[in-house]
Amino acid sequence: MKLLIDGNILLDVLQKREPHYEDSSKIWKMCETDLVEGYVSALTFANLVYIMRKELDAEKISEILKKMSLIFSVEDLTVSDLSAAAEMQWEDFEDALQAATANRIHAECIITRNVKDFKKSKVIAYTPTEFLARQ
Repeated sequence: MKLLIDGNILLDVLQKREPHYEDSSKIWKMCETDLVEGYVSALTFANLVYIMRKELDAEKISEILKKMSLIFSVEDLTVSDLSAAAEMQWEDFEDALQAATANRIHAECIITRNVKDFKKSKVIAYTPTEFLARQ
């Protein structure tokens, strides 16, 4: 099963954010052990670096990203993703890009804590808790 993992899920694990850490880490572990195929948009990686640079030095960020790339497949952002997202005319262009990427890679679902932001997505979105309950 192919999942597009939103950045908030990765940050839940990297920053041990409660009360979300437990279920988000279960999703991470499912990707790590190949129970599911975890995909992350290249845009998400860029956003993670932007957020983590406030707390970590460049060497530590590089180490984390290298380890994450062993667990998650990084999906390039394409011109077709940009066009599809623009045509969606969503309030949040970044969410539209995530939805367009998920659709292009034929993901079964998007894992995010912001399910409401993906109501118009062709690919259904679940919170980690919702996804785990379906397994």
